[in-house]
Amino acid sequence: MARPSGKKPTAAEKAQAREVSLRRIGSLFTTHRVSLGIVVLIIVVSSIVAMASPFLLRAVIDDALPHADVRLLVWLVIGMVAVAAVTAALGVVQTWISTAVGQKVMHRLRVDVFTHLQRQSIGFFTRTRTGEVQSRITNDIGGMEAVVTSTATSIASNLTTAVATAVAMAALSWQLTLVSVIVLPPAIYLSRRVAQMRREITAQRQRELADLNVTIEEGLSISGVQLAKTMGTAPALIERFTGSSTRLIDLELRSELAGRWRMASMSIVFAAIPAVIYLAAGLPFTRGTMSIGTLVAFTALQAGLFRPLMGLLNVGVQLTSSLALFARIFEYLDLTVDIQEPASPRKIKDPGGHLRFEDVTFAYPGADQAAIAGVSLDVPAGTSLALVGETGSGKSTLAALIARLYDPTAGRITIDGVDLRDLALADLTAIVGVVSQETYLLHTSVRENLRYARPDATDEQIEAAARAAQIHDRIAALPDGYDTQVGSRGHRFSGGEKQRIAIARTLLRDPRILVLDEATSALDNETERAVQRAFDELARGRTTVTIAHRLSTIRDADQIVVVDHGRVLETGTHDALVGAGGRYAALAG
Repeated sequence: MARPSGKKPTAAEKAQAREVSLRRIGSLFTTHRVSLGIVVLIIVVSSIVAMASPFLLRAVIDDALPHADVRLLVWLVIGMVAVAAVTAALGVVQTWISTAVGQKVMHRLRVDVFTHLQRQSIGFFTRTRTGEVQSRITNDIGGMEAVVTSTATSIASNLTTAVATAVAMAALSWQLTLVSVIVLPPAIYLSRRVAQMRREITAQRQRELADLNVTIEEGLSISGVQLAKTMGTAPALIERFTGSSTRLIDLELRSELAGRWRMASMSIVFAAIPAVIYLAAGLPFTRGTMSIGTLVAFTALQAGLFRPLMGLLNVGVQLTSSLALFARIFEYLDLTVDIQEPASPRKIKDPGGHLRFEDVTFAYPGADQAAIAGVSLDVPAGTSLALVGETGSGKSTLAALIARLYDPTAGRITIDGVDLRDLALADLTAIVGVVSQETYLLHTSVRENLRYARPDATDEQIEAAARAAQIHDRIAALPDGYDTQVGSRGHRFSGGEKQRIAIARTLLRDPRILVLDEATSALDNETERAVQRAFDELARGRTTVTIAHRLSTIRDADQIVVVDHGRVLETGTHDALVGAGGRYAALAG
């Protein structure tokens, strides 16, 4: 799939172009050195044992059969069967150990990528397609499985077998050995060419798989299906999916057939070598120089030599083509973590919830101007702060900074005098609870959705949180009560019901600081008043930061801050700000 001339490569294509260190790939196996050492030992022993077969065969043909030595023939046959049995048993053990090592490496890669992505800031996920992330963890790591599970042992096995076979061939006839190896230089050259072709195709194939994943995620999620049905875009989505799948057919074919004619020609040459050997043995000037047993044993060895040689060349092709997959995985593992855990985290033994913004400025990556500029706020423990302002004024950004979804560009935010960046992330999330306007429910039961916030919560605590959020009666009325499945993204429930479940989930954690980012935006007036009463009760002794468009919900806040273009315009109580006749008075009017 050629790139149109003049079009700049994407970031993903640049990632594929960078070289991947084989040493870095090898480092994935360092913790399994003992197991790999055992595998190599098994391979060496197996290869040495297998080399006895052609010599036993020569003895059968040259000694036992011509002299009708039944006793010798029986022992030689027993030896041949024993060799086969021993090598087969060693092969099973080798496969078991090497596969276990490979699967553990795959497991480590999956976990490392997932863990590293969990540490990324919200900014990464806002600029990255969900299907792309899923594709790297599933398709790319899955595509590496054959390389990870078999490459190291395949190299050791084929190399050991090739060396042992070459030594045995030289012991039988060094002249015929020279004839056999003349094809190696062109074979190596062709293999390198094929490997490079497959690497480029693999990179294109994985990008196309990621696009396919994105189409599936966008087109078959509940939100995507609703959008397609209401906008009538299903045919366009089908056409997009069909086009991507069609391109994958072409790429898969090119990947499988890349260089096949080259490798096929090598197979023909390899197959011709035994014929050349038979011809050489039958020529007048060589006739009678070796026994029939030696000739048969040598051709058997020669066939056994080309198998590991071709195996080594194919491993080289496979490894080189898989570098595109490693490049995509290492690109994610090398992402800088914006929100770092502190090297020496501080503890707040008994959090009070005193929240302060000290000259805080924040700009989103790539933005021309700061979303928050020089904001200073003081919210004593147990008091309430309300942030008001027009859409885009910076209210939600302030809320995100409290939860440390982002770090300030300048200034600092403290809880009880401790900078948020000095707190362990787990400690911060235990102190700060957030209910946002965008509610996300897991595709599981209501009970498990609530317990997600606090895994050790009892059923009584879960129900108490649901009552406080004014949602218990609705849940209890469901056919399976708290064990009812919420459906994909909670679409079984209305917007207000989902919002109240999310509120209950946060309240279950009993945070000292509550951040309510338009948490009642999806509720009707009656339900909003009920939830607001619950909030008023639960806010006692807690610090509460509320963002709301409906000013009626924040009239009783201890502080109301009017934000405009990331700056604080006014601060005061409702009555004081209305009396001042400024921006708040205009909004309230």
